[in-house]
Amino acid sequence: MCLAVPGRVLTIYAERGTTMADVDFGGARKKVCLAYLPETQVGEYVIVHVGFAIQRLDEASALETLATFERMGLLAEEFGEPSGEPFGEAGREAAAEPDGKSRPAVPQ
Repeated sequence: MCLAVPGRVLTIYAERGTTMADVDFGGARKKVCLAYLPETQVGEYVIVHVGFAIQRLDEASALETLATFERMGLLAEEFGEPSGEPFGEAGREAAAEPDGKSRPAVPQ
């Protein structure tokens, strides 16, 4: 199954002329293309489908959806091993941590 999953934007950078982001999905971090949503800012939540951010959404909706997907076992199915990260305060704190990668920032 291929879901459209909400995630929190951790970093934004340019890769070969394309706006990209590192996005956290409750512990699983993936590289995501922001070409459809170039106005996205670090800290915002986006819905990602097949590697592309396709819509921004509010934090409450994102966390509720992630928690539902986790209860249904869909996050483990989509990303492999379960993250073990709770959604809510602890999940937000974990998502806010930088990933340690050094990349050029996209000019705003």
